[in-house]
Amino acid sequence: MLPIDKFIANIENEKFVKAHEVLEESWKELKKKDKEEANLQKGLINGATAIALKIKGKEKGAYMVWKTYLKYKPLVNSVTSNLSKKYKIAEKLLDEKYQKYMI
Repeated sequence: MLPIDKFIANIENEKFVKAHEVLEESWKELKKKDKEEANLQKGLINGATAIALKIKGKEKGAYMVWKTYLKYKPLVNSVTSNLSKKYKIAEKLLDEKYQKYMI
């Protein structure tokens, strides 16, 4: 299973910290090869982290980190990758969880 698949599964199961962890290694490797796609993954990681912080009652931190997610969110539509469909699924899930937890 690819890291993005694990990320999606963890978001679906509302394991936001675990989602962050499973995508972080992929992000670190990708930074060396494709900065734009790495930034996209960084954004997804920040989205999961923001929701985890909100659940823990750290609202200020959650909203600050969510802003970083929003900064990189447009990359979902501009990065060319064989994982583009999965990135869009991850984005949709994060936005749904945002509606549930952050509003």
